[in-house]
Amino acid sequence: MADPAADVGLPTVESSLRNNLQALLKEVNGQSTSQKGMLRWRVEKKLESDPSCSVSLVRLLLQELEKKLEAVSTTHETRPYEHVIPVLHTLYYVVIQSGAMIPSSLYQTAYERLIKLLILPKPYSAVALSTLRSIRMEMITPGSLYQRRVTAEQHLKNEHYTLQEKVFALADPAVFSPRLEAAVRGHLEASGFLRNTAAVQRAAVLRVLQTGLGTSCQSSGLARALEALEDHVVEKYFQEVVAAVEQSIQGAAGGRAKYLNRLHDMYGDILTASKEEITTADDCTSVRCTALPAPEITFLLWRQEEDLWNLLANLALCGSRNSSVDEETKDRGHSVRSEDGGTQPDLRERDFDYRAQPLVRNRMCAFKNMKPADKLTLMSEKIEASPGSSPDRRRHATRVVVMGDDRVLGRLARAYHSIRERESKRLVLTKKLNLQLYYIPVTDMEAPLCPPDIPCQGEGRLSLASLLGRVDPWYNSSINSLPAAISKLAGKHNQSEPSPQNLYLLDTLCYYLRCGTQPVNLPLYSVKMTRSGCNVSSVVEEMFVSHLEAELPEFRHLKEKSAKEPSARRKKSTVDVFGAVMSVSYTKISVSKRDVVKGEAFMACGVVITPELAAGTSGSSGKDYLNVRFDSVNPGHNKIQAQNISIKTLEERTLSVCLDRDSRRTYADVQRLEIYPCLDPGCSIRSRFSVSSERELLLSKYLDKVLSLPINTFTGVTI
Repeated sequence: MADPAADVGLPTVESSLRNNLQALLKEVNGQSTSQKGMLRWRVEKKLESDPSCSVSLVRLLLQELEKKLEAVSTTHETRPYEHVIPVLHTLYYVVIQSGAMIPSSLYQTAYERLIKLLILPKPYSAVALSTLRSIRMEMITPGSLYQRRVTAEQHLKNEHYTLQEKVFALADPAVFSPRLEAAVRGHLEASGFLRNTAAVQRAAVLRVLQTGLGTSCQSSGLARALEALEDHVVEKYFQEVVAAVEQSIQGAAGGRAKYLNRLHDMYGDILTASKEEITTADDCTSVRCTALPAPEITFLLWRQEEDLWNLLANLALCGSRNSSVDEETKDRGHSVRSEDGGTQPDLRERDFDYRAQPLVRNRMCAFKNMKPADKLTLMSEKIEASPGSSPDRRRHATRVVVMGDDRVLGRLARAYHSIRERESKRLVLTKKLNLQLYYIPVTDMEAPLCPPDIPCQGEGRLSLASLLGRVDPWYNSSINSLPAAISKLAGKHNQSEPSPQNLYLLDTLCYYLRCGTQPVNLPLYSVKMTRSGCNVSSVVEEMFVSHLEAELPEFRHLKEKSAKEPSARRKKSTVDVFGAVMSVSYTKISVSKRDVVKGEAFMACGVVITPELAAGTSGSSGKDYLNVRFDSVNPGHNKIQAQNISIKTLEERTLSVCLDRDSRRTYADVQRLEIYPCLDPGCSIRSRFSVSSERELLLSKYLDKVLSLPINTFTGVTI
């Protein structure tokens, strides 16, 4: 462990980094809220302005990991591992963003410390394992993390690493006013208009050579040499660099030594081709900034649930702009190319222009006959999709970021269920796209988020953001700080000169996309509503992810009056009738995990039901459950916890039901509610496919058939 007294002799830069790092870790504990989210961003900006400080920062991060390892063996705290997550993600981001050569001895120390972290419980060990894999790859093939990331994000065509990524930001029109939409669109899409393929290729070549050769590479001279070369020559060297990186990763003969020799030969060839001479004025220790450019982000207003399916299906069948043609499509003889040409359409007037393309309808015949192996693809994907699992390298990554409040996550839940249902009948997306979901909270109401350890009642429409913040403090620190920053953008979008501060949203989103790889599975619940009207009964099937509120309209005034009265006055007053009788039956949660069915009757004027993650609470049975609160005259007996529940009104009264706080999803004249965990359509195999009973038994044993909404975070949750 480092001696605090040694700080006196530390260089100014390293001392400043140490202070920033300590402040960052205090922020995770909620001890610093004035600059929530900004501290991490400032460390990132400092690294970009001075890449040479990355070695000092890596050393400090490893010291922190050593402290955490000692704390794990000596402390008896309930959550001693929280600081491990920000340290691990910061370590990864330093390695991938910095262009400086990190000494092999430092990598070896990182490797040894990460190995020790694998004894931690999940999800901490899962994040440690993911970081360990990245560090090991960079040890053997310096520059490989950057090379693969920039190739995929910037859609750089090559024959050796063909995987690409596409990023869509879907905003809820109910939250985004025209002014806010224009501001956020401008910030997120600005990087796309300034993209230059040749410049990105030059930076990639410079970065790999600079990282691999270290002081043997004079960065300023190499940068001048690359600028002097014509674009087609730069592309040739870029292709050579990609080939060298991929062959080294795949374990080509000669290993690291042969890889570095190839980089050295390329370095000499570039200087010779450009006729650039290295002089004594060139500083061998200087490092050029080659920070990762932001990926191309397509910002869209999400008006209809069907839009997400149309967007993904056309992307899977046509390929995104600059993407390589899928090999299976080539085999079928189709000529597939990008349909959007070179210029983005005016999405403000024609959101989801992909809908206008009749590709899904015309090419659906290509998926009529499913191979036997395809029939179990959805189930295999679900078994493998767990926090800490390595990313799927066989499919293009499609990252969908939804922006809004609880209402947009309710819409995403319905759209995700629809996608799973369609895929269970005919594979269109699953084999080609690796769908990753992200969530950035945005609200049009004044509703501050709660501290990570304190569930609060006044969460407004950001209850799921607060839930994610409770199970993942690093998400709470980095992402739950964005609503306030985004709301301020609307007043700044008319500025002619964007300030560096305006990059905060884009940089934070990029950090989230690159490091937020661990899913939190939000439980989805099906709702079966029996409605009555004009002497005719009908059944409506719905679902929700955050909130269900049902009330008796004729008692709404009593409920509002009770909410306004002070609690002391309410205790003294007597109320003869407060609501109507509701017949309730439910399966109670128990520590023994045995189903306990109970039936009760409540005098109430309404009920509020919210899902809870088992991982987000203590003393649970290990299963997700429902918190049920009745607006009852008896406050001492109005709360229950259940796995599923059925509510029926008596006396010919009906309920008005609102799902996920979305007034657009309000149902009147409901006599009966049945709420239970939503089943995954992709796990229903017997009715459609002929699968041997032994294999089905094996799948049933290890496969959770309940559908959850996987939202990527930094920590993830493993139950």
